[in-house]
Amino acid sequence: MPVAHQVLTHAADPAVRDRLALRTPERSRTYAALAADVRAGATHLTATGTRPGDLVALSLPDPLDLLTAVLSADHAGATPLVCDAAWPRAHRAEVLRTLAPRTFVEVPLPRGTGAVPDLVPGLAPQGGASPGTGHAPAPDDLAWAGFSSGSTGRPRAVVRTRASWAGSFDDVTRLLRLRPTDTVLVPGPLASSLYCFAAVHTLAVGACAYLTRTPAATTSALASSDVVHLVPQVLDDVLDAVAAGAPSRLRQAVVGGASLAPGARSRAAALGIDVLAYYGAVELSFVAYDPDGSGLRAFPGVDLAVRPLPAASVGEVWVRSPWVSRGYLARATGPLRRDGAWSTVGDLADPLPEPAPGAAPASAPGGEARAGLVLRGRGDGAILTGGSTVVPEDVEVVLRAVPAVRDVVVLGTAHRRLGAVVSAVVECDDRPGLRAHLERVARAALAPAQRPRRWYGTRALPRTPSGKPARGAVSEALRGTDPARSGLEPLR
Repeated sequence: MPVAHQVLTHAADPAVRDRLALRTPERSRTYAALAADVRAGATHLTATGTRPGDLVALSLPDPLDLLTAVLSADHAGATPLVCDAAWPRAHRAEVLRTLAPRTFVEVPLPRGTGAVPDLVPGLAPQGGASPGTGHAPAPDDLAWAGFSSGSTGRPRAVVRTRASWAGSFDDVTRLLRLRPTDTVLVPGPLASSLYCFAAVHTLAVGACAYLTRTPAATTSALASSDVVHLVPQVLDDVLDAVAAGAPSRLRQAVVGGASLAPGARSRAAALGIDVLAYYGAVELSFVAYDPDGSGLRAFPGVDLAVRPLPAASVGEVWVRSPWVSRGYLARATGPLRRDGAWSTVGDLADPLPEPAPGAAPASAPGGEARAGLVLRGRGDGAILTGGSTVVPEDVEVVLRAVPAVRDVVVLGTAHRRLGAVVSAVVECDDRPGLRAHLERVARAALAPAQRPRRWYGTRALPRTPSGKPARGAVSEALRGTDPARSGLEPLR
């Protein structure tokens, strides 16, 4: 993870080399062709100064080009940093300035000739190195870096060792009953760790990853896909399409990024699709999963604990896990905290129930854990919207710079399909056209998931005794039936 080593191994196998590895609506690559492209890309990176251990930033709009570049960087022994090609230029410049990658790739790397030497990676003359490089893949390689969603203004890139993802592949394969002959639909941007994991896991298995970017392409791909990885609102779209008669051979949906909507699992079952839901975080990877609607239980290899919080009925989720990331690049700060072998991102949950006599523990590494984890939201105020995690402060710093804005509070408000949407409460005087101006600013400076969907104005935000905005009071006002009673009006 990434899995250049496995791709080259598959390409050296006569039974696999001509099987499709990657597919988009426009083109496809067999394992032999993909391996040749990966070799050519790695050779180009090395020839232009990239060395093992270097950080290589990748920003390519086409997912096949992007994933090939990720694998090429891995084959060269570098750490691929997966960027979002849709970022505003100012944000991209800030990322590059802060993280200072050795190489920045924004055009497709050179493609290979299609010839694959009869050499299995791991048996190369370099004593274990991948063919064509001097780098021997190792579990502790920093093999992937990507962004926790919503890091505009404060680039926050999470970096992972190879083992922190690849070590979980066997368990994911078992839970999905994934076969090398399957096609796995990946209907989202590879800049999302959820979708990037889905793609590289598929390649590790030797199956075909079908990469789509639009709802129409996703619907068309259902007819030739067996498994799909997605977030809940995309699952809704898929189920709507299948129910409306779109041809489909889906048997399994893997859903992460937010809680399932009520009835989604039963809707899927009626259409012949099993749902495997899971809970995790960019920093933590897999934490818990629910295979059948009976509740979340610890993912294999994970110990779970819910630590009590002062004067609160909920606690904080902590994990002890081999799948936790190394942390943030460039000494950035974020929600990830550690306490010895345990880690948390501040998510909240009900206390774990006491096990009945003779029952399995709430977390049972290597075994089947009992269900019992009930999530209650984010403790750091982060907004989980459609599978993306938005940090309110990152949005506020952009909006607060607008001259007509005296102050602003950004928080999440409930949404049926997305779980929550970003909402902004702006302290300002009456000013016609302010909302339209703020929306233009948001489009120019914020990633799509960060842009407020709901806007409110007020002459005076509620304040704490120290003068800070009282976020709790603002949130309570928005949850009420009449926000206007608290001085909040829709911003126009």
